[in-house]
Amino acid sequence: MTDPGSDRPAYRQVADRLRAPIESGEWPAGYRLPSESQLMEQFSVSRVTVRLAVNALRSEGLIVTRQGRGSFVRDRSASRRVSSTRYQQDTEYAAGRVSEPAVRFGDGVDDHGRYRLERSLREERASQQIAELLNLSIGEPVLQRRYVHIVDDRPEEINTSYLPMDLVRDTPVADPAHEPWPGGTIAQLAALGHHVTRVTEWVRARMPRPDEVRTLGVSAGVPVLVITRRMFAGGDLTRPVEAAVDIVLPADRVVLDYIMDLDI
Repeated sequence: MTDPGSDRPAYRQVADRLRAPIESGEWPAGYRLPSESQLMEQFSVSRVTVRLAVNALRSEGLIVTRQGRGSFVRDRSASRRVSSTRYQQDTEYAAGRVSEPAVRFGDGVDDHGRYRLERSLREERASQQIAELLNLSIGEPVLQRRYVHIVDDRPEEINTSYLPMDLVRDTPVADPAHEPWPGGTIAQLAALGHHVTRVTEWVRARMPRPDEVRTLGVSAGVPVLVITRRMFAGGDLTRPVEAAVDIVLPADRVVLDYIMDLDI
């Protein structure tokens, strides 16, 4: 039953009652919620009220609804751990200290048929945003690279990055046939004589754009994490050699794991 004297609408009260066993774990991932008719009877409310309550839970990313099958509790456990030390592995490979990269996907996904890469490379003119990130003049040629990383047939990441064209023109780095490149961008740049010595990143959260929802299969109500990255080579910290404008990750599938060693 709902409380008619409450200042919360009836559908919010129903949503609260359904949310509690989900968040407590009483209803685990994959649990099928009661049907609309059962919820109407349980709470003595209309079908409209039940649907509004279910929509609220879906918009929060707690449940998914499958046509003709009902609504189910979503699995919200993170499937990937993105570590701050992930670039060190590529640096070790690029420097020849290991014979092959330790991982294929930067955070522990190995290459036993689980990983594949969709890629698109093209030359374009630097926009104001790209020019500022790479410390170039607006309109200078850059190589745009758009990657979709797919693990176990599920898209896990969209990565759009840029390299100054004068660094990569007529080199294997600008040839999509060489992707995926063992050791990633750090190894690519090292092959051209540019040894990455600093990586800067900043992270923000936002709701996904329609194309990102389609590509990543993001559920309703789930935001994405967006990482912007710049790489610097040698001792020159004035001009980046690479900028990833949008590394887009579904927020419910990843944990950002940062290690900060401090000298005392």
